Amino acid sequence: MTNVLEFEAALAVVREHAAGLVAVAGVETVGLLAARGRVLAEEIRADRDQPPFDRATRDGFAVRAGEFGLGVPVRVVGMVKAGEQWLGKVMEAGEAIEIMTGAPVPEGADAVVMVEHVVRDGETVKAEAGRTWRVGESIVPRGREAKAGDVVVAAGTVMGAAEIAMGSACGCVSVVVKRRVRVAIAATGDELVELEETPGEIQIRNSNSYGLAAMVEAAGGEAVRLPITADERGAVASTLRRALECDLIVLSGGVSMGEYDLVEEMLTVAGAEFFFTGVKMQPGKPVVFGRMGEKLFFGLPGNPISTQVTFHCFVEPVLRALGGAGFTGPRFGLARMSGAGERKAGLTRLLPGRLDGTDVSVVGWQGSGDLAANARANCYVELLPGDGEVEAGEIVRVLWR
Repeated sequence: MTNVLEFEAALAVVREHAAGLVAVAGVETVGLLAARGRVLAEEIRADRDQPPFDRATRDGFAVRAGEFGLGVPVRVVGMVKAGEQWLGKVMEAGEAIEIMTGAPVPEGADAVVMVEHVVRDGETVKAEAGRTWRVGESIVPRGREAKAGDVVVAAGTVMGAAEIAMGSACGCVSVVVKRRVRVAIAATGDELVELEETPGEIQIRNSNSYGLAAMVEAAGGEAVRLPITADERGAVASTLRRALECDLIVLSGGVSMGEYDLVEEMLTVAGAEFFFTGVKMQPGKPVVFGRMGEKLFFGLPGNPISTQVTFHCFVEPVLRALGGAGFTGPRFGLARMSGAGERKAGLTRLLPGRLDGTDVSVVGWQGSGDLAANARANCYVELLPGDGEVEAGEIVRVLWR
């Protein structure tokens, strides 16, 4: 049964199914740096107060705010830098201590004034005229960022540079992460050859399998590349059986309306349930989504830009949900068109685009098989259904990749 949806309706179907997914079972312990892109299975807690002392946030002078605000010179009695501690007596009234960013604030001081906002005269320093100071100025008190034992990175978080830095600040040599989702990747087509082979005059290399594997790995999954599947019913059936050994199935090619596009037929024979069998979008209209047994599957169009656009829109959110990161829909942002783009009636277009700051333009392309254009792009420009052109200066959505 044909079930072709509007683009937003298809996203809603994916969102509905992803929201109910249970993350794949299994965890492992990995080194902190190896956790990049992985989903944290056990929270990270602060092993001590953060910061562990009252910390200066500016280069300047530790002072008593009340007296310094009077504009009266005070005597500089020493200096403290990051990694050192003021070992003198408690700072008394009429005194200041030169201090560097990140250093512990000496006892007796209750503010740090920036070096740019003072006037120094030999061994004394005073506030610039008109400046006022408050207690706590340019100081982060001990424990203000986190108390010892506080959760600083929650379970279910995708580990990036910020989370890894936080883990390192807490002394985490290793962390416990969820098992990666195993994604079966199968490209179909008699025209395909592997990279190690020399293609004949009418053959092409299996680029989709590698592009999909790269996107799966970038989204935190484990790519399982299956051999090229011939346009033959027995070969497709055999590939489907092997794919069922993985957590998620992604098929490329064989989902259009041609005589040798056999993927939907063989999925039907295998008892698959289809959630949709096409989306009113360009490129990517023949995309298929459903369930075979307990496993979700996607049948993506074989043209490479179609494959990559539909992966980012539909596959990646499901992959992240299966990995335990929760549902995060396609990553869209807003940009201003720096040139024109042609709409099409009844189709949401997601065209290769080049984003430069807040401006975006459509990259010249020769259709959804144009890998060179896709390599020149760094995003996809969404043009909503309609007639005529999107003109320069209009605000559009861009799909990150």
